[in-house]
Amino acid sequence: MKKSISINHRLLFYGAWILLGILQAGLTGLRDDEAYYRIYSFFPARGYFDHPPFVAMFVKAGMYLFPGAFGIRFFFLLFHILTVYFLEKLLPVKNPFLFYAILVSMALIQLGGFMAAPDTLLIFFTALFFYLYKLFTQKANWLNTINLGFAAAALIYSKYHGVLVLLFTLLSDRYLFRNYKVYVAGLLALGLYMPHLYWQYQHDWVSFRYHLFESNVNPYKISYSLNYLLGQLLLAGPLAGFILLPAAFSYKPQRRVEWALYYTMAGTYLFFLLSSFRGKVEANWPFHAFVPVIVLSFSYLAENDKWRKILFRLVPVTLLLVTVTRVIMIGDIVPWKPVKKEFHAWKDWPRQMREKTGGIPVVFNSSYQQASQYGFSSGQVAYSLNYYRGRKNQFNFIPLEIFLLGQPVYYFDSYNLPDFRDTIHTPAGNFGYRYDSFFVSFPKIEFIPSASSWRARAGQSLSLNGTVRMPYRYGLFIGDTKAELKDTLRIAVFNKKGWVKDIMTPARVKEVFAAQSFQLNIDPALPPGRYELMFALNCGFYPPTANSKKIPLIIY
Repeated sequence: MKKSISINHRLLFYGAWILLGILQAGLTGLRDDEAYYRIYSFFPARGYFDHPPFVAMFVKAGMYLFPGAFGIRFFFLLFHILTVYFLEKLLPVKNPFLFYAILVSMALIQLGGFMAAPDTLLIFFTALFFYLYKLFTQKANWLNTINLGFAAAALIYSKYHGVLVLLFTLLSDRYLFRNYKVYVAGLLALGLYMPHLYWQYQHDWVSFRYHLFESNVNPYKISYSLNYLLGQLLLAGPLAGFILLPAAFSYKPQRRVEWALYYTMAGTYLFFLLSSFRGKVEANWPFHAFVPVIVLSFSYLAENDKWRKILFRLVPVTLLLVTVTRVIMIGDIVPWKPVKKEFHAWKDWPRQMREKTGGIPVVFNSSYQQASQYGFSSGQVAYSLNYYRGRKNQFNFIPLEIFLLGQPVYYFDSYNLPDFRDTIHTPAGNFGYRYDSFFVSFPKIEFIPSASSWRARAGQSLSLNGTVRMPYRYGLFIGDTKAELKDTLRIAVFNKKGWVKDIMTPARVKEVFAAQSFQLNIDPALPPGRYELMFALNCGFYPPTANSKKIPLIIY
C-alpha cells in the first residue's frame, strides 16, 4: 500500500482534488455573486460595472457545455486545477508531499477554488504569469516574450488587482527596464487590453471611478486594519496561516522569479493594508498573493524541519475542518442562518413563486443579489431597479427594463414590508410583493447639466439647466403611451457624510422628452458648505433611480 502511494501519489492527489472539485461544483448552491455573473453573461460586452469581461465570458462558455451551477463553474474549476499544476511547476525543488501539505492546509484554496469568481481567474493567471516569467528570465526569446504579453493582458482582464502583479514584478528587477523585449510584451498587453479601456472611456471610466473613489470609502477605524491583518492570517490557513505567512516572508529569494514573487506578496499585502485607512478591505482582495505565499513558504519549509513537522501535524485537523465545511456547503443540515443564506436560501421557494406569479418578469427593489439568485432558481426574468441613494451595479447598464416598459410584472421588496398586502417568508428573507399590470420606470434617462459645478449664496435660489438623453425605445414609449406615468423628479442633495435631503421639482417626463432639455429653479435652503446634487426620477410606487452624475455644489 505504502509503495503504491509512493509511486502513484501524484495521480492520487490530482485525482482526489479533481473529483472533490467536481462534486463540490455540482452540488453546492450558487452564491450571490456567481448568480450575478450569470446575468453578466447574458449581455456580452467589453466591460462591466464591477469587473473586466473575463468572468462573464467563461461563465457563458461553461453554460453552453453544462446546465445549472456546474456549467456556470465549469471553466473556473478547470482553471483552479491548472492553477495547482502551475504552482507545482514554480517550485524550485521537488518535495511533492510538502506541496500537498501546504495546499491541503489552505482551506480557502480547497473550498473556494471551484467558484465562478474573478478571484479564481486572477489566481490562475497569476500562477501562469509567474511560470511564463520564470521561462522569460531563463531565456528571453520571442516566444516567451509574446506569451508573457498575453499573460499580462489576461491578468487584468480577470480582475483589476492583476495590475499589482505587473507593477511589483517590474519593481523587483531594475534590469527589466533595460530589456526592450519587456516593452514589446507590455505593448502587446496594452494592445490586447485596449477594447476594455475603450469601453471604460465610452462609459466615463465608471469602473475605475467606482473602485478608486466610491467603493468602501469610510472614516477610518482601527478595526479595519486589525481585521484585515487577522483575516489574511486566517484565510491562509485557518490554522496553518500562522506558519505559511511568516515562512513566506522569512524566505530569502535566490532567483529573479522569486524576487518577483516576494515583491508581489509584500507589495500586495502592504497595498491593501494602506487601503484599510480609507475604508473596509474585503478579505478576498489580496487572494492572488496566495501564489507567492505557497511558492515561497514551500521554499522556506523545505529547509526548515521544525516548522515543516508542525505543518504536517496540522494537515489532519485542517482536512477534518474542510470536510465538515464541504458537507455543510452541500447539505442544508445546520440551522446557522449565515450558512443557510449563503448556500441554501434559494432552493425551492423561487420555483413555487414562479407558479404563483405565472412566470411573468419580476422586478426587485435595489438588490442585484436577490434578482440574480431568483432569476437563476426560478427561470423567470428578474431585474433589480436600483435606488438612487444606493450603490450602482450591472443592472444600471443592462437594457432589460426597456423591454419591460408597459408590460405586466411582479414587484418584490424586502425593505418596505408594511407597504405590501402580500408577503412571503423565505430562507433568503421576507419579501413584500404586488402585481403591476403596467410597469413604468426610467432609470436610463440621463440629465446632463450645462455646467460641471454650481455655486450659490446661502438663501439664494439656483437655476439648473441642461439637456436630457434617453434610449430610443424610451422615447417611443413616452411618445406613444396614453397612460399616466405618475412620475416625479427630485434633486437629491448629498454631502461627505451621505444623503442630506430631496428637493422636489415640478418637472415631468413627457415635458422633458418633448423639449429634450430642462430648466429648473430650486431653493437649496442649505447652510454654507460643499455638496453634490443628483437628479432622481421615479414613477408610481417604484423607487427613485439615479438619473445623473453627482454634480458639485458650493454654498457660500
